[in-house]
Formats: sequence, C-alpha cells, structure tokens
Amino acid sequence: MSESATLTESGAVKPSLWELIWTFNQIALASFGGGLSAWSREILVVEKQWMGEEEFLSASTMCRILPGANQINLAVFVGAKFGTIPGAFAAVFGLTLIPVLIVLLLAVLYFQFHDVPSLQKILHGAAAAAVALTLAMVVKTGRKCLHGPVPILLFLSTFILNGVLRWPLLLVLAIVAPLSLIWAWPRPKNK
Repeated sequence: MSESATLTESGAVKPSLWELIWTFNQIALASFGGGLSAWSREILVVEKQWMGEEEFLSASTMCRILPGANQINLAVFVGAKFGTIPGAFAAVFGLTLIPVLIVLLLAVLYFQFHDVPSLQKILHGAAAAAVALTLAMVVKTGRKCLHGPVPILLFLSTFILNGVLRWPLLLVLAIVAPLSLIWAWPRPKNK
C-alpha cells in the first residue's frame, strides 16, 4: 500500500476520485437495463468491500426515502463518505455520463428501427434479466438482514401492500415505518 493511501473505518483502502468515477461507471454499465441496486450491492459490498451489508442496506433504505433517484442518492452517499463534496460529484459523474450518452444513441436508433420484431424480443429479454437480478439481491440481502418473525412480517406486509395490492408507497410507508421504528427502537436492558 502506498504512503498516500488511507484506510476507511472498515479497513478498506480509501478510493481516489478516479476510482469512484470508474467504480460507479462500472456499476452503471453492468446494470444497463435494470438491476442497478443488485449491481451496486455486488460491487460496493462484495467486490470492493467499501461498505458492510448492513451499512449498504441502511444507506439504500435512506436513499429510497429521500427525494430523487435512489441510485443517484446512493452515489452521493458513497462519494461523500470517501471524498466529501468532490467525491459525491465524482460518483454521480461516473454513474451518469456514459449511460446518458448510450441512452441518447439508443434513442436515435430506437426511433429508426422501433418496428423491427427482433428488437422487441431483445428488450423483453433485458427486462426479464433485470427482474432476476433484483430478486437475487432481495434474497441475498434478506438472508443476512431478516432475522426473526417481526422483520419478515414487516417485509411481507410492505411487499403485499405496495407490490401486490399497489397501494401508494407513501401510504404504505405511513403504515409500516412507524411499526418498524417501534419494533427497532432501543430498549433499556434490565439489570
């Protein structure tokens, strides 16, 4: 390790601004078409070990609650964690630049060839892969974070209310979030 390298709280080497740009560009390109949360977890937690599983889950949850795009919020969180404001800009830049250019190019191509049947089949396949990646992330994260009947019940109620019954997310959060906070609130230990 070089003398200029600094360590994070978890013992990982603190990334440079260029590494933040490259890592978030890698996340964006790997998850093209969907599965961004799954790839973020895979690269940030498993490969780079910049965050632990619980920190990633907490950050992802907060980023979903905040206004704006979830993964942009996560990029700001991770970038700011390592490089304050320049780090946040670097992570967002890495996450968005190449994908924006690709989407602009694909939009031009799509409007040229949108009536080709094989293109429709390719798009359906990409959507199926994105759903599979998201489900894989749910299973991996759930195994590590859903311990006991109460967290599982809270997860299932959120999934059923929002995912199956299609209740508005704000209404579901208004119901489930207070119950989650009550359950997770620290209690004094009896001596």
